[in-house]
Amino acid sequence: MSNAAIDPAGLTFWHRLDRFLARLRTRRSVFTLAVDAVVVALAWHATYLFRLGFERWQTQRPSYDNEVLLGVVAIYILTFVVLRVPQSMWRFAGFGEVKRLTIACAAAGLAAGLAVRGLELEKVPRAVLALHPVVTLMGVILVRILYRMVYEHARTRITGGDAEIRRAIVLGAGDAARRLLAGIHQQGWIVLGLLDDDPALVGVRLAGVPVLGPLSALASPDVIGGAKYLILAMPEAPASRRREVLALASGTGLPVLTVPGEEELREGVQAQRVREIVPEDLLGRAPVVLDDTGVAATLAGKAVMITGAGGSIGAELCRQVARFQPSRLVLFEASEFNLYSVEQELSAAFPALELVRLLGDVKDAARLAEVFAAWRPAVVFHAAAYKHVPLVERDNAWTALQNNFVGTWQVGLAAARAGAERFVLISTDKAVNPANVMGATKRAAEMVVSDLAAAHPATRFMAVRFGNVLGSSGSVIPKFKEQIARGGPVTVTHADIIRYFMTVSEAARLVLQAAAIGESGQVLVLDMGEPVRIVDLARAMIRLAGHAEGEIEIVYSGLRPGEKLYEELLADADATLPTHVPRIHVARIASNAERVPAMLAWAAQHPAASDAQVQAFLAESVAEYRPAEADASAAR
Repeated sequence: MSNAAIDPAGLTFWHRLDRFLARLRTRRSVFTLAVDAVVVALAWHATYLFRLGFERWQTQRPSYDNEVLLGVVAIYILTFVVLRVPQSMWRFAGFGEVKRLTIACAAAGLAAGLAVRGLELEKVPRAVLALHPVVTLMGVILVRILYRMVYEHARTRITGGDAEIRRAIVLGAGDAARRLLAGIHQQGWIVLGLLDDDPALVGVRLAGVPVLGPLSALASPDVIGGAKYLILAMPEAPASRRREVLALASGTGLPVLTVPGEEELREGVQAQRVREIVPEDLLGRAPVVLDDTGVAATLAGKAVMITGAGGSIGAELCRQVARFQPSRLVLFEASEFNLYSVEQELSAAFPALELVRLLGDVKDAARLAEVFAAWRPAVVFHAAAYKHVPLVERDNAWTALQNNFVGTWQVGLAAARAGAERFVLISTDKAVNPANVMGATKRAAEMVVSDLAAAHPATRFMAVRFGNVLGSSGSVIPKFKEQIARGGPVTVTHADIIRYFMTVSEAARLVLQAAAIGESGQVLVLDMGEPVRIVDLARAMIRLAGHAEGEIEIVYSGLRPGEKLYEELLADADATLPTHVPRIHVARIASNAERVPAMLAWAAQHPAASDAQVQAFLAESVAEYRPAEADASAAR
């Protein structure tokens, strides 16, 4: 097999020696006793040599000397075991170890001498019995000093300095593992072996490193050897499989690192740069391959405006839009701090890009008209929204309606009047059969897109719908991290609650793709793969934090107001059509656009409606909204 012939990738004698010694560490006690037994025997012979000289050290020994030697070795080994000498680590040998060895040799020497004299073995010279413990002590100390010298020299040769040698087992033996092995040894790492479930790979050597067995072999101490780390090299495996492997790895108690994913490699991260595992590694999925050429044709050389530019989605949109060299990027944001932060980042990363930094609120129609008239964006990404479900469910329902629904109408209308080519709404899976105010207002925003698409055919109006974005504001991940750092408990609303997840980078790329391929009035959705149980996410994050199962308690707090057990990307009655971009589909949704004017009129006539009024209005206006179902789910 060609894999076996892969170049050893910088493996030196010192790498191989350290790997060999690391393999012995699982049997350190046996190895230590064996070496010490040899030293005791050699010291016995050396003592005879000193006492009798070269001419007589063999001929003048008693006939039973070999039996005496075996007994002496046994006494020393027994004494060393009782005094826990084999448990010491030679590479840290110091004064404490010398003291322990002195006591052990003195005790063993005294016991051996008494045994020999008690058995009336008079032909064994008393000088040998007296000197042997001293020579043995010098021998066992010398062995440990030599080992430490070799270890320190090997560490210097391997790491290039005083850093500790990092020994690892790599989980996975595919392309990612091959890229990793191509240079990781040059960074002070020693890979002791690889594990992979492909039977054809077991026994094969990749870059001089053996594939030791399947991933289930993690349970064997002999396989782990002297490893101090595990490196997950399975970036292309499904997230569910990576979570299974992490569960296996957590049983070892070793820190688990990972290789860069495909997206990181595209951004220039070296394949040999391992890092800590983050929850995104366990929730992500194979990224959709997007049509960058089509996106470039849509954005390059044009003025682009992003509302909510300082939010988690908006900021990532800014970063990715900037890559396609628009003529101008208009940042529209209500938060002064968020606007400053994203502007500073973009100025440093894209110094040649013209940035327009505007403070403003999508609820302010006059400000929007002024901005669009001044800057005339060709493409508008509308990311400004209130999206925290429990927060907008109570005491903030009217504000959410104004921001998410009326604000979308005002931005979209201003875009059409300014002659924008495209308008893209950032929607959510919570707009499907919504059970809360947030989802209902986002569904109403999709209805606005349909209405504007019919009224203003010169502008393409479209929406993009996806699930939870990892690390965005309101995400469970920051909350879980904080709870774990405090020692728990970790609160999960329901044992069966599930969610779809995607990275913020992929979410932003999907939005850009929608701008390129979407037709007016469409809602584009992404096939987000399998949903994730939130309790499984909590357990994985607890393991990632280095805690054993049971150390951090998981508490079920009950569904929050407006929260569903599961989210959907398409309503039951929706039909989807494929696009030329794999796993991106177009949802054919009943627009209900005829209701939008009446909804806008009601919102204008009720400038301070109560939560109950807003919920009743949404239940009447948004056909899919079923708040009673959420209450029933919570009760169950």
